[in-house]
Amino acid sequence: MIKIKQDKEATFGRSLVRGQQTCTQQGCLRIAVFVVGLLLLGLNAQAALPVVEPQTIGFDPQKLAAIEAVIAEGISEKKMPGCVVCFGRRGQIAWLKAYGNKQVEPAVVPMTTDTVFDMASLTKPVATATSIMLLIERGKLSLSDKVSTLIPEFAVNEKQEITIRDLLIHQSGLIADNAMADYQDGPAVAMQKIYALNLQNSVGTKFVYSDVNFILLGDLVKRVSGRSVDEFSQQEIFEPLEMHETRYLPNAELKARSAPTQKRDGNWIQGEVHDPRAFKLGGIAGHAGLFSTAEDMAIYASMMLDSGRIGETQILKPETVVLMTQGNRVRSGIRGLGWDKQTSFSINKGEALTESAFGHGGFTGTVLWIDPELDIFFLFLSNRVHPDGKGSVNQLAGKLATIVANAVMKSTQ
Repeated sequence: MIKIKQDKEATFGRSLVRGQQTCTQQGCLRIAVFVVGLLLLGLNAQAALPVVEPQTIGFDPQKLAAIEAVIAEGISEKKMPGCVVCFGRRGQIAWLKAYGNKQVEPAVVPMTTDTVFDMASLTKPVATATSIMLLIERGKLSLSDKVSTLIPEFAVNEKQEITIRDLLIHQSGLIADNAMADYQDGPAVAMQKIYALNLQNSVGTKFVYSDVNFILLGDLVKRVSGRSVDEFSQQEIFEPLEMHETRYLPNAELKARSAPTQKRDGNWIQGEVHDPRAFKLGGIAGHAGLFSTAEDMAIYASMMLDSGRIGETQILKPETVVLMTQGNRVRSGIRGLGWDKQTSFSINKGEALTESAFGHGGFTGTVLWIDPELDIFFLFLSNRVHPDGKGSVNQLAGKLATIVANAVMKSTQ
């Protein structure tokens, strides 16, 4: 599906009118045809999954009708100012709707389906873990590699035995978040502070969900590939998938469509990462910093459902997808490599997805779950921290995921 943004159409139209004053009508027509042709060939186009009626891909519309009331209640209770809900299967989108507002202060701005969201910790699996799995697939890394052999500065304070797998499943023994004071003197000093951290628990003995783990994984991507996690994920994942609205450090056009979060230093955060540590790291980190839209994330989810490919584009090998998403027993549940499966963080999963499901949430109010057995993906994107940080959406997202999973008609499974 090809989309050309309305503002670009308007700009082109104004330019054409001005141009008619200085050239012949026939000449301008030729220019117009040429430019539109370039746009349609993809110069400023966005590929997206087709949107179809839910029943055509096996969802019961009557059961899906319950979605509206759940969201209306959530907005009325100020759990979030608004949201975008998107789900589908078989490489198609069955539901793409915007609800409420993306901004309520200083002025009200309605939510739209093309709103750009701060994905927060969805950065972990989508950008960082996927990049790590690609490097493993290409023989540049292995799950059993010790971090200390790749980052010599890390080999202090009993951290020598931590492996890449330990980081991915959050059983490294490292702290969840180190002090903000460690980030005040710039990214280079911040990384040295992380390398020097002490263990909080013996390696492999306790599940502690840790941003530090993924900051290190992002650093590993750069050390091994020579490219930042931003550059690597953009070039190796998002660009091949034609996810043109997914990136770290959004450009001006994407910033303008971004959902604001809270205030930082007296100014509204819009199109800049909300996470304070990622912000201090320059907006590029392994644990947070990615921005995206519902339609772009649907492309990524469909790729994961279709054994690592979209159409003729293969991102991950099928066996890599299996390795990344199968269950790994941790001390308090089951994790994938970069993904949640069933832990204390799984409240946003709901009650009807199968054991094959894998997903993740983000602090700003983002949720993605993918269920290979049901062949469905479910996206709930919000800026629940706007305007005052008091919103709460995990239970609400779980209710919606349950409705969607229960709406899959048995004959289509």
